[in-house]
Amino acid sequence: MAAVAEELIDTPAPAEQTGPQGFFQTTMGKRVALGGGIALVVAIMVALWMWSQAPEYRVLFSNYSDRDGGAITASLDQMGVQYKFSEGGTAILVPAEQIHDLRLKLAAQGLPKGGNVGFELLENQKLGTSQFVEQVNYQRSLEGELARSIQSLGPVSSARVHLAMPKPSVFVREQQKPTASVVLNLQAGRALDPGQVSAIVHLVASSVPELTIGNVTVVDQTGNLLSDTSNKTPGAKQLDPTQLKYVDQVQANIIKQVESIIAPLVGKENVRAEATAEIDFAQVDTAAEMYKPNSPPEPQAIRSQQTSESTQPGAGASGIPGALSNQPPGVATAPIDGQAPVAPAPAAGPTRKDATTNYEVDKTIRYEQRQMGGIKRLTVGVVVNYRRSVDPKTGKITIKPLSAAEVAQINELVKQAMGYSQQRGDTLNVTNAPFDGIDRPDDTPPAPDWWRDPANLPLAKEIGKYVLLFAVLAFLYYRILLPLMRPAIKKFDEVTALPPEPEPEVEDEIAEEIAAELAEEELEEQEVERRNQGYRKNLEMAQELARQDPRIVANVVKAWLGSNE
Repeated sequence: MAAVAEELIDTPAPAEQTGPQGFFQTTMGKRVALGGGIALVVAIMVALWMWSQAPEYRVLFSNYSDRDGGAITASLDQMGVQYKFSEGGTAILVPAEQIHDLRLKLAAQGLPKGGNVGFELLENQKLGTSQFVEQVNYQRSLEGELARSIQSLGPVSSARVHLAMPKPSVFVREQQKPTASVVLNLQAGRALDPGQVSAIVHLVASSVPELTIGNVTVVDQTGNLLSDTSNKTPGAKQLDPTQLKYVDQVQANIIKQVESIIAPLVGKENVRAEATAEIDFAQVDTAAEMYKPNSPPEPQAIRSQQTSESTQPGAGASGIPGALSNQPPGVATAPIDGQAPVAPAPAAGPTRKDATTNYEVDKTIRYEQRQMGGIKRLTVGVVVNYRRSVDPKTGKITIKPLSAAEVAQINELVKQAMGYSQQRGDTLNVTNAPFDGIDRPDDTPPAPDWWRDPANLPLAKEIGKYVLLFAVLAFLYYRILLPLMRPAIKKFDEVTALPPEPEPEVEDEIAEEIAAELAEEELEEQEVERRNQGYRKNLEMAQELARQDPRIVANVVKAWLGSNE
């Protein structure tokens, strides 16, 4: 029995470890660890790639009411669309590739409504509704429709319309005109020009019966009055943007003509011109009748001629004027011879002649109609730079003024180009003076470098994102994944690689070495197998001995313990 115990003690047992650490030291454990590491690295790389390819979110709607926001998010949930809110919750963000499709789908559902109700409010009228409620609903509907129409303008973000519609009265003195107020919330950085404000005023005035333009007030979100009704009296006319644009075009054309005709003489950069045009926008209709007498050389045309002559009989006073001729006649006496006296012949009466001659008089009738937009007066100023010359030997630049003849020539050319008219009272001033900044270096600061330009910041961020992604993927591949896969790759290469063709001289030596190595490995395997078989055989013998006579085993263990003490 002692010999059996000694044999059990002297027989080496194979080193075996239990637990995870021992498992990972085995061939299967190493393969599992290698596969898990590779899977982990690949998962990290895929996650990084998906993060770099994450969808870009853009604004779907912003500055919406709470009711519209709830309806929009509910519709997006039904469609299964991912969305998120911006900071502060003032905008709903969706993936950029879906934004146009979602806007069309939501518009088909009538979203967003903009917080204003239109004529759809009148679709669900209840039976028994009072006339007052109907009037209020109609006014709310009209206000909502006007607000929606105004919001369709580009610069307008949102709008509210308030209508004050008085009750109609049968008495003329008590009748009141309706009024309207419009509050606009403009887009950031946008503004309305006078023409657009006038369009909004006319839109509201045309939509409400008996509402005049002067009773419409337009205000923006900062409280600025956009519609000025102070000068909108009947018959008052003001310059509109079209007329102001026409004035600018006339002045720009004059400046272009002047500079284009002077530039070939002095150079394009050596002439500056400015023009001021007074435009007459009055539309005049003139009707005139002018009369003038015939000129002496011209024959006088007789229009009509009338002559009349009359003689009146009667004894009128005769003789020499004086006292004797005015005395009564003396007493008549009978004739001596008895003959009757001869009566004197009656005196002839006065004769009257009348003549009337009518001559033709010249008459000119002229009707003149002048369209608006005529030029009343032009004022042009031209500045010409000194003439520059370069010395071919030294390269020095010298400047000298133009001669009087050259200035006079430029003056005449400018008059022809601008259409100078002395009758209109046009003025022209041509000045020859040196220009500051042409004959010396420019002090303008240089443009910033491209990496300091704020305009290139978004591009730099996008490039940096992909560079960082590439660097992380390269680090994971070369530092973690490749070292883990290198043994497997090496083994795969060894298995799949074809052995090199040996040289004829060393072929026998290689074969002998391979045979010797194989024999040695076979002997080692046989030795290990023999030892394992002896160990298993001794273990079986000890187990059988312990079952048959446990006291012997107990004595052996007691002897071990005594020897250890």
